[in-house]
Amino acid sequence: MDHEIRKLAWQLAAHAEWQAMSGTRAIPVGLPAIAGAASPDGSLAEVALDPATMRSAAALPSSERLAVAASAAGAPSAPSEPVASSRTLDDLRGEIGDCRRCRLAGGRTQIVFGVGNPRARLMFVGEGPGRDEDLKGEPFVGRAGMLLTDIIEKGMRLSRADVYICNVVKCRPPDNRNPEPDEVEACSPFLRQQIALVKPEAIVALGKFAAQTLLATKTPIMRLRGNWFAYEGVPLMPTLHPAYLLRNPGDKKLVWQDIKQVMSRLGLAS
Repeated sequence: MDHEIRKLAWQLAAHAEWQAMSGTRAIPVGLPAIAGAASPDGSLAEVALDPATMRSAAALPSSERLAVAASAAGAPSAPSEPVASSRTLDDLRGEIGDCRRCRLAGGRTQIVFGVGNPRARLMFVGEGPGRDEDLKGEPFVGRAGMLLTDIIEKGMRLSRADVYICNVVKCRPPDNRNPEPDEVEACSPFLRQQIALVKPEAIVALGKFAAQTLLATKTPIMRLRGNWFAYEGVPLMPTLHPAYLLRNPGDKKLVWQDIKQVMSRLGLAS
């Protein structure tokens, strides 16, 4: 019975998190924070729960808390044991192998795993590989990738090699369509483990699809961007996709506003 009560407590916490990510603002009450939308001062918002509930939930092992909360929030299932036990990015890439876990394998040229510093403080997550990425095997190398590189190098004054870049799915969807839910589900353990291995201090979700997938929400990107959220405890800033900026250059100023918040959180001069 006690286990069921504690499980219910974390289901309620996960539901509160989902509400926060959908636009509901939490009320800080001095209790431990549950990852959610940003408060006005830019910190991660706190979701108010009954103190007894919080003490009961806190008694759960961390792995159980994450599993229960993720399940209640409708997040993808946890990685299989071999994936979760990968100790390096190279191990994880080896675990993926010549992946045939979803239909995207049939149309790809090669798997686009990720690139950058395996201990990066900052991680960029996009939607999926496009034509150029599929051919080269590296994320964000086309026109949109060149713009992302400019944001990193000219705007943030970092090297592209300083950050880590990857996508929600590792194979190119046909005609660059959005990945289907089952395709995301098949790939999600690998993305989760990439994040766990890199241990970034912040994540930038590039575009609607990446942001909505990581946050398990349908909230429009224009409402998400510019606000701090969290993915499994890692601060996450949604912003507009570089490909969108190529079509709408006037919105580059919005992305720069978001990136300046990221730089501030990381202690980088803007």
